[in-house]
Amino acid sequence: MKLSALFFALTCPLVARDIHVGKEAPTIHHAIKMAAAGDTIHLEPKVYRDYAGFYGKKGEPGKPITLDGHGATLDGSDPIDTAKWREVSPGLFANDDLMLGLSDAVIGRWFFLFDGKMQHMGRTSKGKQAPLKKPEELQAGEWTFVNDPSRQKPPSKAIYGTFYLKLAAGKSLAKAKVFAPMRSAGVQMSGDNAHLVIKNLTATHPYNDGFNIHGDCRDVVFENIRAIECGDDGISAHETAEYRVDGFVSIGNSTGICDTVAAKTSYNRVFIADCIGYDLFFLDDGRYKLTNAVIFSKAQNPFTVTGREDKYCELEIDNVLFRRLVEPRKGLIAKTALLRARRFTMEHFTFDARGELKIENASAGADVAALMKLVPKDYEPR
Repeated sequence: MKLSALFFALTCPLVARDIHVGKEAPTIHHAIKMAAAGDTIHLEPKVYRDYAGFYGKKGEPGKPITLDGHGATLDGSDPIDTAKWREVSPGLFANDDLMLGLSDAVIGRWFFLFDGKMQHMGRTSKGKQAPLKKPEELQAGEWTFVNDPSRQKPPSKAIYGTFYLKLAAGKSLAKAKVFAPMRSAGVQMSGDNAHLVIKNLTATHPYNDGFNIHGDCRDVVFENIRAIECGDDGISAHETAEYRVDGFVSIGNSTGICDTVAAKTSYNRVFIADCIGYDLFFLDDGRYKLTNAVIFSKAQNPFTVTGREDKYCELEIDNVLFRRLVEPRKGLIAKTALLRARRFTMEHFTFDARGELKIENASAGADVAALMKLVPKDYEPR
């Protein structure tokens, strides 16, 4: 190599790359693995039965690694393999090995999709857990799980057992359009991650969270993301995660947002609706912020801010409409928590404030007319 060419290579920054999944990289996993600071991973605006995992992935200040979904959907469910199910009685089907790594927590979040409709069987994470039915008690469009302790392999805590599905008389399993949630999240982070942007992406039908953020992360941004019908949280921060979200839609999840431990998060331009367990759930000694948000509340536990023992939790909100659509429930501000609010409108909803509740200029309220523009045009109540 000539000295001039060597000097150019050593002194000039590398050109940021565009990595298209399906072209430069065969899968989302491969694209994330090969991406470096300044690169952008591009998805197509289609459904991927896949997830995006970031494990110790770092860009650089001012040169983030970007995942642009361009409207793509990461679907956590797969159609069941009918060859692996046996008919044990008319319309009742069983599978002894649907999925490895099951736990009580996973079963507590579990659902099947029957012809596109989620069937929780009256069970939801962080909410009510109806007893699992006996297989012979199932009605058409229902499921259950029977644990088999004899198959456990200590010291592993994984559980084993049989899933059962019930179909209408005469309906074949091949034509029933049954899907099972086979992935835990749409976007998953763990370890140390930094300088990342994830945008224009929908996560749906994992058995856990739409966006599950563990470990330590810095300078991580989510833009225009959606979590639809996830088994647990729409988005959830853990440990010392720090991130910012601008544009978030959470519909039909067990919990809209659940942040915990020592996370520091901020959410702007948020729409939450049709949650089952919680709408908003903030815990431990984290520091959280929510601005310009609309919550249409139907959850069993609408709004909780709480520390744990000696940990003190703080939430700040500004320009938020919280509209309770079903029976009245109170939100909880625990003794170990502080909620600071301004421009806050509560409809058919109040607080059980055991800790500190500070509402600035309570009579002013939120800018409801402007906030209603956050309701997605395609939103239909579930």
